[in-house]
Amino acid sequence: MSGSANAVTDQARFIKVESTEGFPPFADRGAVESFLHEKMQPYNDQPGEITRGIDFALALNGGLGGFVMLAHHGEALAGVLVMLRTGMSGFIPENILLYVGVDPNLRGQGIGKRLIEASVAECEGSVKLHVEYDNPAKHLYERLGFTSKYAEMRLER
Repeated sequence: MSGSANAVTDQARFIKVESTEGFPPFADRGAVESFLHEKMQPYNDQPGEITRGIDFALALNGGLGGFVMLAHHGEALAGVLVMLRTGMSGFIPENILLYVGVDPNLRGQGIGKRLIEASVAECEGSVKLHVEYDNPAKHLYERLGFTSKYAEMRLER
């Protein structure tokens, strides 16, 4: 990694948001939702799904809580992560890393890694995530210690 990339990574700061009022003025909830929808392409969800996920992280509309972690340089968002509490343990981990997105112009500079590490450090218990097999971020998750123990199967209705 070049010196300039290290400088960018070192400049990233993190804000843990646990309530609607916790979003900073430069990254209000709408900006965070738009960031995730736009920056996670092509692996993004629809805006309504992102809204529901953030609701659950903020313990709204039946959610059990969790948090939104923001990575920023000054007043510019660099990355966003959404972590949910499951209310379970053992067969289903205590936490689900629901979303993690980094500005495409800043990828490869360690921001996603630091964002995940900072967020996992804030969790009690295990963490699970879903990632598509062809998503390049899968390699980052594996380097951070995530393993693929099960194949997920769904019955869509």
